[in-house]
Amino acid sequence: MANGRRNVLPLIVAGLIGVLLIVGARLIFSGSGDEPSSGDPTATQETFDPNCTQVTVAASSEKAALLRDLAAEYNATRPEVNGTCVQFRVVSKASGGAAEALARGWDERVDGPRPDVWSPASSSWAVLVEQRLAAQDKPNIIPKDYSSLVQTPLVVAMPRPMAEALGWPDQPIGWSDLLDLATNPKGWGAVGHPEWGKFKLGKTNPHFSTSGLNATIASYFAATGLSSDLTVADVQDPDTREYVKTLESSVVHYGDTTLTFLDNMYRAAEQGKGLTYVSAVTVEEKSVWDYNEGNPTGDPAKAGQQPPPSVPLAAVYPSEGTLLSDNPWVILDADWADDTKQTAAAGFLTWLQRPEAQEQFQAFAFRSYEGVPGEVINEANGMIPTEPTVILAPPAPSVLKAVEDSWDELRKRARVLMVLDVSGSMGEPVPDAGASKIDLAKQATIDAVEGFAPDDEVGLWIFSTELDGPDKPYLELVPIGPAKDTVPLIVGDVENLVADGGTGLYATLKAGQKQMVADLDTGRINAIVLLSDGRNEYPPDTDLDGLLRQLDAESVDTSVRVFAIGYGDSADRAALEAIAEASRGAYYDASDPASIGKVLTSVLSNF
Repeated sequence: MANGRRNVLPLIVAGLIGVLLIVGARLIFSGSGDEPSSGDPTATQETFDPNCTQVTVAASSEKAALLRDLAAEYNATRPEVNGTCVQFRVVSKASGGAAEALARGWDERVDGPRPDVWSPASSSWAVLVEQRLAAQDKPNIIPKDYSSLVQTPLVVAMPRPMAEALGWPDQPIGWSDLLDLATNPKGWGAVGHPEWGKFKLGKTNPHFSTSGLNATIASYFAATGLSSDLTVADVQDPDTREYVKTLESSVVHYGDTTLTFLDNMYRAAEQGKGLTYVSAVTVEEKSVWDYNEGNPTGDPAKAGQQPPPSVPLAAVYPSEGTLLSDNPWVILDADWADDTKQTAAAGFLTWLQRPEAQEQFQAFAFRSYEGVPGEVINEANGMIPTEPTVILAPPAPSVLKAVEDSWDELRKRARVLMVLDVSGSMGEPVPDAGASKIDLAKQATIDAVEGFAPDDEVGLWIFSTELDGPDKPYLELVPIGPAKDTVPLIVGDVENLVADGGTGLYATLKAGQKQMVADLDTGRINAIVLLSDGRNEYPPDTDLDGLLRQLDAESVDTSVRVFAIGYGDSADRAALEAIAEASRGAYYDASDPASIGKVLTSVLSNF
């Protein structure tokens, strides 16, 4: 995706240095930024006293569940401000999503409960909001000063046998070592393991994820051998660009959250494929511990529900340097956050920074707000407490903007087949939307495909039943080709779609996947984006198991990944999740049809 990115990231990157000026030596970047975008934005404690002032905290998803537990503990102490009792509720909200909502004006119908306190993964998001509000000539709601809640560094997580093959934990491992693997025609055979195939990187999109941005910045530093003072000339240097482009070519796909990679890694390991799905993924250090505990989501409530993975991860701290997240506690200076709420929020932070509360964070592999690791951060658990030893100093805003522009040019290109359900149920009206499901999906699709880069490749199929004769429930409207040529055609065809017929899901996907494999371009991200609002209703093909076998039979080096969207509350979520899992893609929930625009944006962040 290109156009949408360029509207957002210049603000992000310009804001990063502004934060550094505010917080000095505290490095602000998120280690993950990979908070699951599907996290429940409205989850709260079970009960509240209606006579108390309620203070809402929107927290990045990787720490929201733990913070929610701590809030319940704090609420039990019956805190007061000037004789008024106060209670805290914590909602989970991805940092980027919260930043966008705060900048445009928080809409509780779309964004969930409006926060009085915001704790994103990184202070960079707070500066982004401040700058976007200024650009719109709106009042600034970001305070001048805010403190850290916890810290965690960005790492490159690798299946432990792979990390050990590169010398972990005794030998330093850097981006250049990964580049060597990516460019070596022997792949992992260069270090004695040809059975592992090519080196494959999982990396989130820097326009959506802070970890993706951090990893991208780090790769430019690695290319130049610098740890500070990166210049625009350095970014534009042909050797630097070639280094970054080659590293990006090893990416299996991008995305808005690393949870997709971690979930797929866990399932692959249980199927005996843990060393062939991906070789490395950039995540927070904390995520390594969560994964190795059998809980890739990091939700304390899910701890112990799954066994530890058969192939654990090891945290590699790039020898060229890494970045930290500071998880700021931003008490919003907004009309709705009155003095009582602000005072209460400051008191809660003081309580959270006590050693007793910090120890609870450390028990879940966060480092304290001062950067002190807890006991669980140890080599046995795949982490090294004395690392990182090199912290990168981010470059100037103009340089970061150059990084953004350069990445847009150098990122791995995509080859995507859009497959849209046009069955009769898509014509159902959406309450309070003044439109049908197909109307909302059409507009969301038009908006989304406009963001493909001109040299991405994209095509469009639709399906219901008997669209192209009695044996074909699908119809190819726009063959896959360069987006500069196909997007205008897709937009025109989508505008004219009508809802009719049943749902020929399985036969359509089998045919689409077969065609994608036949025309595979191994230099691109090959994927199908599937949107369906119902269950398979096509008697000639009811074989879901056969479809799953077909999707899973592919070589992991030549996969066509399916990113499946369950649209509306009648979608066959179980089947769509199984389809996504078999193809090593991801499932996205759009059970609320009004969310389809956001969901499609998240889906297309994979490319």
